Amino acid sequence: MTSPRPLAVVTGASSGIGYQLAQLCVENGYDLAIAADEPTIVEAKQSFERLGAQVRAVQTDLSTEEGVQQLLDLIGDEPIDILCANAGHGLGHGFLDENWKQARHVVDTNITGTLFLVHNIAKGMRDRDRGRILFTGSIAGLMPGSFQAVYNGTKAFVDSFSFALRNELKDTGVSVTCLMPGPVDTEFFERADLMDTKVGQGKKSDPAKVAKTGFDAMMKGEGDVVAGLKNKFQAAVAAVTPQSQLAEMHRGMAEPGSGKQ
Repeated sequence: MTSPRPLAVVTGASSGIGYQLAQLCVENGYDLAIAADEPTIVEAKQSFERLGAQVRAVQTDLSTEEGVQQLLDLIGDEPIDILCANAGHGLGHGFLDENWKQARHVVDTNITGTLFLVHNIAKGMRDRDRGRILFTGSIAGLMPGSFQAVYNGTKAFVDSFSFALRNELKDTGVSVTCLMPGPVDTEFFERADLMDTKVGQGKKSDPAKVAKTGFDAMMKGEGDVVAGLKNKFQAAVAAVTPQSQLAEMHRGMAEPGSGKQ
């Protein structure tokens, strides 16, 4: 299957920011190859097809090389113009109280699977001297995540890695952008068992607006963008606040039971 329009690949496209990014790609003239670990990826495919795009979709575990390879096999040798590396999972509670397999799954989804996908796709972009990559990072990566330590650690990696890859590709036609939102109104907090926390119960950003911020930055070739005025302020504060103080601040937001009873 060869797309008549340029191809965009979006992971985690069944809901939230990923769904909105995929829709923006379609609205801007791209066909899609999408993946997620949820069966609702089939409904997302149908929705994007109604907008006039050719869409390939796969439900797969993006924390594994085998799962990522299923997406790569779906694409084949077709050139990719946009990669939105958006798939990710979170996990609340203290690190020693977390289930190890769940914690490992967060690391493998947010880091290992993402790197394997980008390693394969970005090579083709570099060879063609054309392409855009958008990572969904987080302002969570700017602070020690007490009671969300694994998730914040993975986002610190993604944020840092995106800047490094951007520098490595600066003399090519491939741009790398990192979208760094704060809390977003998605299923993330319920899936991460954070609904009894202050951050889980607090006000969150509209995923459509967050995705638009990231998409526009990617299309302009910008290196990074923090979505939302409040989050920009938090990012600025994080840059000048001692790590121990940031960890204590995060504890107040993410410690189990910190929300309203």
